[in-house]
Amino acid sequence: MPDTPDVDGLTVGQVSTRLGVTVRALHHWDEIGLARPSLRTAAGYRLYTAGDLERLHRVVVYRELGLGLDRIREVLDDSTADVPGALRAQRTQVAERIDRLQRLGAGLDRMIDAHERGLLLTVEQQAAIFGPQWNPDWPAEARQRYGANAQWLQYAERSASRGPEEWQAVADANTGLDRALGEAMDAGVLPGSPEANELVERHRELFASYFPLTRQMQVCLGRLYEADPGFAAHYDGIRTGLAAWLRRSIDADARTHGIDPDTATWQ
Repeated sequence: MPDTPDVDGLTVGQVSTRLGVTVRALHHWDEIGLARPSLRTAAGYRLYTAGDLERLHRVVVYRELGLGLDRIREVLDDSTADVPGALRAQRTQVAERIDRLQRLGAGLDRMIDAHERGLLLTVEQQAAIFGPQWNPDWPAEARQRYGANAQWLQYAERSASRGPEEWQAVADANTGLDRALGEAMDAGVLPGSPEANELVERHRELFASYFPLTRQMQVCLGRLYEADPGFAAHYDGIRTGLAAWLRRSIDADARTHGIDPDTATWQ
């Protein structure tokens, strides 16, 4: 129960301190007629009586339960109001809000894990999706190497929303592109030709599964594919010389868009 005010009543400031509500809230409740002070001093200052304080206490209780001010007024002033019904309805809304917050919490946990781990798949799932050549240590190594840049953050945001089925679709798309690159090279497709440029664009669009890739960034990747032993082994394992062919194709496509491959940077 609230403290009993002095005979002369409590000022707005005293009530604010006792009930833990702001002076602004008390003024607002007074203005809308929800909880008005019964007394005024000769100077016109508001004074709250014991009865006023009791009503204010009830307002605070119902507000903390989440009822709107109009609903609180109805509960306090309408003797026929279904108070248990109002509280049950509020309980339902609270339960729904708790469920939303729990789902939000789960989403935040996934986002945190994605930023820290990169890939939210078990080792067994990774092997099943990406094949026996996949090294489950690669995501951790990638985070250590690239975790401070914007692309890792973009990758993590995409990864957080993906499960095994989505990653399987990405893996299948990569496998299809690798196959198409090897077939193009076998068919004698020349870097800079429409067919090669189409494959380069397909490669760039596929990278949107990880993070947006500009053409300048794609040129940098092309260099990496040829120079890095791991990437070179992957592409040359598909077709001997494919890493170099892909790099030349990316460079040729970049030139058609006004980019000098020799000076392209990661931007």
